[in-house]
Amino acid sequence: MNHDAPITALLLAAGRGERMRPLTDSCPKPLLEVRGKPLLLWHIEALAHEGCQAAMVNTAWLGEQIEARFGNRFQGEGTLQLHYSHEGRDFGGALETAGGIVRALPHLADVFWVAAGDVFVPDFVFAADAMERFAHSAELAHLWLVPNPAHNPGGDFGLSADGLALNLPKQNASSDGAPRYTFSTIALYKRAFFEAAWCGIAPGNPNGIKAPLAAMLRAGMDAGQVGATLYQGAWTDVGTPERLAELNR
Repeated sequence: MNHDAPITALLLAAGRGERMRPLTDSCPKPLLEVRGKPLLLWHIEALAHEGCQAAMVNTAWLGEQIEARFGNRFQGEGTLQLHYSHEGRDFGGALETAGGIVRALPHLADVFWVAAGDVFVPDFVFAADAMERFAHSAELAHLWLVPNPAHNPGGDFGLSADGLALNLPKQNASSDGAPRYTFSTIALYKRAFFEAAWCGIAPGNPNGIKAPLAAMLRAGMDAGQVGATLYQGAWTDVGTPERLAELNR
């Protein structure tokens, strides 16, 4: 195993999980079990299976439990080094999605996956050929969109016939009729998308700036720099105790 393997995935595990309380009062949401395994483990196994050699996990709320559970090495159908970006320890709390990515950026490869640790997508393939195609494309980001779940009927983004994500408002009665889809939280990114031309936070986020990602994505869409794929497989945002219970029923 290469101990200097490039870190080609960032798993987001820093959120408080307010909507999952009281389950998350003593357990971070990515460690809640779905079908006998912690949510985060599904991603870790899938990455290792596809040959990813190193991933980073960002943490905040009860983050020490996550590192204690997974350690620095996962051995399954493939071996995966695990690194950690402890936002809670370093800054007292989560830095939101863009802030967290930029915090980890100095340690990430030029092209990398990002996935939230609280979505259940058991059949998703973190495919090496998808990463290769993206690396050689003009895109700065590539999102996987899913059909809108009941809790997000208006969707997040549109999708063009030629595979570009579209900055459209949420669907409502006065919308233009173009379909909208929900962002799965799974995406490929290039480091360049988080550098000065697109992001005003210094690499490494030394000041611990909290910043969401949506505005950056929409700006990238307006510039035609964000691609997208519609994923039709099983996907659940495990955002409430009821959704967790339904998955485990």
